Amino acid sequence: MHRIAAALLIMAAPGAFAYTASELAAKNIAAKGGIDKLNAIQSLRLSGKLLVNGGAIEIGYLMLVKRPDAIRYEAQLQGLTQVQAYDGTQAWQINPFQGRKDPQKLSADDAKGLGEDAVDFAGPLVDYQAKGYTLDYLGTEDIDGTEAHKLRVTRPNGDVTYVYLDPDYFLELRTVNRRIEHGIPIETITDYGDYEKVNGVYLAFAQESYHKGSSARQKLQVDKAEANVTADKSMFEFPASAPAVAPTK
Repeated sequence: MHRIAAALLIMAAPGAFAYTASELAAKNIAAKGGIDKLNAIQSLRLSGKLLVNGGAIEIGYLMLVKRPDAIRYEAQLQGLTQVQAYDGTQAWQINPFQGRKDPQKLSADDAKGLGEDAVDFAGPLVDYQAKGYTLDYLGTEDIDGTEAHKLRVTRPNGDVTYVYLDPDYFLELRTVNRRIEHGIPIETITDYGDYEKVNGVYLAFAQESYHKGSSARQKLQVDKAEANVTADKSMFEFPASAPAVAPTK
């Protein structure tokens, strides 16, 4: 990425690469393909695998998101499928790994996290003003040897995401999400790579996530991405109970 040349240019012309927060957001949107291409994606399905325990365990992964704020995750292991979903109002899950095969409603905190994932599927900088986010530019910070641009995104509920943009390509290198969940501050760090174009939009096909202070890491490898797939609202809604069978007389 010509880091040395970039460093020399910065030394030769101090301030030449100074940006405002809104300018960096605009560059990020342009780098991804432009706002028209981004808004043209009304639904998105990503499928692949999650690697945990250093790759010792491979979990089938599926994410389905539908504008404006619906999302569904599935994780498959040993013939069992865990589901977490949010329809814009209610969050719920089916978790057979905990011995529960019936759908269970989730808390407002869980709904908040899923809702943020849904509205930010293209990135927190996209349409940040329409989402009511406040954006601040905090200068640069070293991310694995790259002086990345650091932005702070503050949501109306007080949750914060720090976004680190590559100085050459203006795509996300890392995000740090700080949320309050069940009264406890949770900080999740996610690194991004392997950007590929889907329906005219660059998406990260490789992600590595972990909680601050934890050595456990989770690697996501997207094998297939499909834009504007059929996504019926029932996929996101809490499953209706099966109708009771009338007793025979």
